[in-house]
Amino acid sequence: MIANATILQELQQKLGEASIAPQAVRDQVPTFWTSREKVHEVVQYLKNEVAKPYRMLYDITATDDRVRQHREGMPASDFTVIYHLLSFERNEYIRIKVPLKEDSLSLPTITDVWPAANWYEREVWDMFGIKFDGHPFLARILMPKTWVGHPLRKDHPARATEMGPFSQSQEKVDAEQEALRFRPEEWGMKRSEDGTDFIFLNVGPQHPGTHGVLRVVVQLDGEVILDCVPEIGFHHRGAEKMGERQTWHTFIPYTDRIDYLAGVINELAYLTAFEKLAGIEVPPRGQVIRVMMSELFRIASHLVWYGTFAQDVGQMSPVFYCFNDRERIFDIVEAVCGARMHPVWFRIGGTSLDLPDGWEGMFRDFLKYMPPRLDEYDRTVMKNRIFKARTQGVGVMTVEQAVEWGVTGPMLRAAGMEWDFRKKQPYSGYENFEFDIPTATHGDCYDRAVIHVEEMRQSLRIIEQCVNNMPAGPYKSDHPLAVPPRKEHTMHDIETLITHFLGVSWGPVVPPGEALGAIEAPKGNNGYYLTSDGSTYSYRTHIRTPSFAHMQTLPLQCRGLLIPDLLAILGSIDFVLADVDR
Repeated sequence: MIANATILQELQQKLGEASIAPQAVRDQVPTFWTSREKVHEVVQYLKNEVAKPYRMLYDITATDDRVRQHREGMPASDFTVIYHLLSFERNEYIRIKVPLKEDSLSLPTITDVWPAANWYEREVWDMFGIKFDGHPFLARILMPKTWVGHPLRKDHPARATEMGPFSQSQEKVDAEQEALRFRPEEWGMKRSEDGTDFIFLNVGPQHPGTHGVLRVVVQLDGEVILDCVPEIGFHHRGAEKMGERQTWHTFIPYTDRIDYLAGVINELAYLTAFEKLAGIEVPPRGQVIRVMMSELFRIASHLVWYGTFAQDVGQMSPVFYCFNDRERIFDIVEAVCGARMHPVWFRIGGTSLDLPDGWEGMFRDFLKYMPPRLDEYDRTVMKNRIFKARTQGVGVMTVEQAVEWGVTGPMLRAAGMEWDFRKKQPYSGYENFEFDIPTATHGDCYDRAVIHVEEMRQSLRIIEQCVNNMPAGPYKSDHPLAVPPRKEHTMHDIETLITHFLGVSWGPVVPPGEALGAIEAPKGNNGYYLTSDGSTYSYRTHIRTPSFAHMQTLPLQCRGLLIPDLLAILGSIDFVLADVDR
């Protein structure tokens, strides 16, 4: 599809026809090429001047194009930097691409246009070695400071077996320890001012309030937080690099380990992008099964958040109750999928299997059980005056700030914006379900709790509609790129058996192209941007996670507050470190 003609005309009128070139894409996202000299002007215009502006910087990433075979309709480049912007008024993404040569890997920063560009540009520098001139602190963000090379370049090893033997000398230990030393001056912080010495305190990476391996260096004036620096990357496992070495279908299990509380929802985000890329339609029964299981995992994820958030601010009992209810969900998941936390059950074009006998009774029992439990939690947690005192007015974020920093999901809705991608950009048949988008007004920690709790009730509504209106018919597509032939057919003719063997061992061969699949995950918008070079595996797999965007807002939320408020804010964000680091 050629990009939207209206926005193309507007850009060419503003910047000149020679400065903007459209590209045909599979996912219907308007896509344009521009030069590094013009990119700052382009994004500035799209955010601030164009009618119905693209107010959110959704993502920045890059590709190493040096070994890419299919580049029809694209300018010559060794590396490409890709910007994704989002317009709420248009309900539309736009993709801006900048070609770069290997001997000139730099372009201007856009941190003066969006503060959220800070971490995204650092990640592109870290992974690809592309510099952003004018960036306030262009340093590694996911890899250790001492790392040699840029991991997402095609010539960087993908496996430890491709690298030399590992050794750990005392000199190396000392160098690594020194690299971890926090130097305030590097971050523009002062050690003292007007005769007052500031304290720099490490919160984490082992602190239970950080929900995993996260380090937050806090600048304190007495007990008041002046600023903080979140340090991430301790949980980075190279998920995007794995996406380039696995075949299309064998990467599905890896997705479960990104937001490891969201289960099949990770799979749905990946498959939404892949199915756009391959042109696969999922049959109605497959879509409804996917929705039902996704909403079940949304409740499971929110229950973990609910219990641990209450624990972060001092309540002990709710975490045990919430985890007990989560076990009931996992009993259903295990009966349907055969696994619990990491089910790996969705497949290209549908699901692995049809629903088992007795599935309806298990879901109906849960639909009766869960609403009274939520009412009890309201009395125990939401109406508790200590919980309110610890969360109301803490970590306040306005709609304008949320959009500026790329915030989505419950945090955006808590600030007052009624935006849910299941409603605004429906996928997997969500347009056929009735449910409400809960919103709040204050954008603080308490309102985020209000949104999470109401979302669980709305998920129960969706699940009930799935149970009452489950379509008949196939649960997976018969598209040749989707799934292998049915097993009973392979026993009758050799051609079908060969097709089955190739589909399982090699996986589908996907035509060249690129597509973004973005969905409403429990924590916010989760997007997979996939590029095919006409092979059995992805040329480039980029994962846009909500937790990465949300963690960057931590300094904004905690300045002027106290350490206990920082822990309340961390709990309210509802992040997972594997979702931050990938």
